[in-house]
Amino acid sequence: MEGARRLFSFDKISLMKLGIVLQSNKPEHVWNTFRLAGISLEAGHSVKIFLMNEGSELEAVPDSKDFDISTRVAKFRELKGEIYACETCLKLRGKEESNVCPISTLSDLLKIVEESDKVLVFG
Repeated sequence: MEGARRLFSFDKISLMKLGIVLQSNKPEHVWNTFRLAGISLEAGHSVKIFLMNEGSELEAVPDSKDFDISTRVAKFRELKGEIYACETCLKLRGKEESNVCPISTLSDLLKIVEESDKVLVFG
């Protein structure tokens, strides 16, 4: 972010566990979700993303000239971010598995919510 004015100083914020629920397959929503998740990991926070509804279609969302989604997802995973996909949402879409992450249930989402300091929902 060279040349951009920063509004916050990350060194004064205590580290937190961030839970993100991604409910959209719109490229811009997905891209912004992973942008925030990546910068959060770089700042030292832990991040878990739960894919549900249309968000469970993550692996089918294409890159475009404006949205480098596969790069953002790869960087998120490289930084040790965790992704989970709703089993029921995948089955409703005719899928039995996800190539991006483990299959999970609403009990897993509940655990993420219980363990998180903050939970954000995109989409």
